[in-house]
Amino acid sequence: MSSFIEIIHISTLIMMIIASFLAVIFRKLLPSLIALTVASLLLSLEFYILHAPDVAIAEAAIGAGLT
Repeated sequence: MSSFIEIIHISTLIMMIIASFLAVIFRKLLPSLIALTVASLLLSLEFYILHAPDVAIAEAAIGAGLT
């Protein structure tokens, strides 16, 4: 079970890095905004997996408010 959790952590972090990189690379505003939103949602998911649901909700609310 521990290796399954590690795989989820690593895959979430890799997807978050890719989404953040794409947010910087895209030249148009809408694709960049979508990539940044995906990165924010993945960060919220990571906080929830780490048993910090209050931080996950705050991150999702702030991320939604900024975008």
